[in-house]
Amino acid sequence: MKYSYIPRGVCSTKLDFEIEEGIVKNVQFRGGCNGNLKAISTLVEGMPVEEVTKKLSGISCGMKSTSCTDQLATALKQAMDESKK
Repeated sequence: MKYSYIPRGVCSTKLDFEIEEGIVKNVQFRGGCNGNLKAISTLVEGMPVEEVTKKLSGISCGMKSTSCTDQLATALKQAMDESKK
């Protein structure tokens, strides 16, 4: 299923991704650090949601309390919670 998420407190402005049978697919960030976020998107492709959220939750960026990767983890958790309803 396709999801969109508006990150909070970071440079990226939108996050699109898919989850198929608990697997992360097609992650695309809008805005933010282009090269780094393309790399993150490539690295998490095909990984289980639980593994991605475990590895990326709580990562900060500079003086911010969150990061684009932490926001991805938040978005994935939210999507999984919504799919269980």
